[in-house]
Amino acid sequence: MDRIAVLIPCYNEAQTIEKVVRDFREELPESTIYVYDNNSTDDTARIAEEAGAVVRHEYQQGKGNVIRRMFREIDAECYIMADGDDTYPAQFAPAMADKVLNKKVDMVVGDRLSSTYFEENKRAFHNFGNSLVRKSINVLFKNDIKDIMTGYRAFNYEFVKTFPVLSKGFEIETEMSIHAVDKNLYVENEVITYRDRPDGSESKLNTYSDGMKVLWTILRLFRNYRPFRFFGIIALVLAIIALLFFVPVFSEYLETGRVPHFPTLIVCGFVMVAAIQSFFSGLILENIQQKNRQDFEMERIQVSDQMKRIHEGREEDK
Repeated sequence: MDRIAVLIPCYNEAQTIEKVVRDFREELPESTIYVYDNNSTDDTARIAEEAGAVVRHEYQQGKGNVIRRMFREIDAECYIMADGDDTYPAQFAPAMADKVLNKKVDMVVGDRLSSTYFEENKRAFHNFGNSLVRKSINVLFKNDIKDIMTGYRAFNYEFVKTFPVLSKGFEIETEMSIHAVDKNLYVENEVITYRDRPDGSESKLNTYSDGMKVLWTILRLFRNYRPFRFFGIIALVLAIIALLFFVPVFSEYLETGRVPHFPTLIVCGFVMVAAIQSFFSGLILENIQQKNRQDFEMERIQVSDQMKRIHEGREEDK
């Protein structure tokens, strides 16, 4: 097991990967640097290996798939995750690792948005998207994570081995953030500087298609992690619609004793039934989600015990 593992997912980063590996080697000389090549068509893998990184491959395309492979294969007390495009300075890695190793933080978030991101990033829609995602999750999940979509993070062993990676692409960071909030994990923010990509290096993030995937991920995770609130909102909207159409029909009935708009009354009844079904669906799913949280805590205890046994084995070997 490594003391510190630096995880760098890469796709066509030949221009910057050597500098990234060397910078992290200088800042964290005791770490093992892993570069996972995701079907690059340039010399990313060769350059990374020559720079001193352990190079492995993930053939399923997508950042989420790469991170899933990394988390499965690598055992470490502390994990530092960064991109291979040289936008995240390695100088902040020691402080992030210290929080994981000494303060027992589950996830450290490299917060770009509180420093230089909006000045350095030249893609206006990316700036807007990051702000939108942060505000959406702050409202829906009531958290204090300052940068939801940052790719610069640090994790402990328990987080990595209990985090179920479901996303395939760039929405993986959003999934990590919401997972940590839902499971009441210890999260801290580390303000970092951000620098834009050097000339000639192109972002793999598509502003519109990947942005829509991120928004869909937020909606999907809100449904899964906050089912009572999600289905409760639907129930409330349906109930209001049913009442808005029912009130005129009922008023006319009180005045005339007749129901001339009988089809409207029938529709109101069905909509109200749908509202009741949505309410109780949310209630049932909320109980299931609560049970999932309890099971997760038990799984965390098992992983923590496994970590303790590894440490005890090291002490005996000494």
